[in-house]
Amino acid sequence: MAAIIEVQGLGKTYEVGSEKIHALKNITFTVESGEFIAIMGQSGSGKSTLMNLLGCLDTPSDGKYFINGKEVSSLSEDELAHIRNREIGFIFQVFHLLPRSTALHNVELPLIYSGVKKAARLDVARQALQSVDLSDRMAHRPNELSGGQRQRVAIARALVNKPSLILADEPTGNLDSRTGEEIVAIFQELHRRGNTIIMVTHNQELADLTQRIFYLKDGEIVKEEKKGRTK
Repeated sequence: MAAIIEVQGLGKTYEVGSEKIHALKNITFTVESGEFIAIMGQSGSGKSTLMNLLGCLDTPSDGKYFINGKEVSSLSEDELAHIRNREIGFIFQVFHLLPRSTALHNVELPLIYSGVKKAARLDVARQALQSVDLSDRMAHRPNELSGGQRQRVAIARALVNKPSLILADEPTGNLDSRTGEEIVAIFQELHRRGNTIIMVTHNQELADLTQRIFYLKDGEIVKEEKKGRTK
């Protein structure tokens, strides 16, 4: 299978006053198309920093990062924004939905930024909401939806541009256990459909549903656990 992501010696150093903080050190791995991967580690282990680099929200201090064979480590801000919009679907713990906009409008936003014409983007956005069982909630605003429904809207929004990679940061962190199980089932279905997913989670049971788990400690991968194919 083709590699979606190649990370070679990735590192990130922050300067705080006269002190240098090495948030990530010598991270190297490859993610193939269709893989489902979890990243685990305690607070401060470097999980968020790694996700920010993979999502092109930050740039590395060391090493190289390729997505679909294109090195993104040294791209301009405009080029990074293009990669974020076209190649990567983001799913966050806190949803990041526009409070005054309907579910349908929230989902179509990435398509607006991509320049897709109105009729086409509305059709795609409706299909994305249907795929997460929200056909009857398209006209509802976030405050009219449950936490689980809001996360489904966020998942649909992440899917509309058919990204190469889905990055999920604690996607069940703000949900009760039953709703969290429903969201987990959606991720399993996304994986069965062939989506490539990298997910940060503190939930070991959720991580055990993935194919590989990277354990981070003090900015380094200290263990990789292969779980086998989950499809």
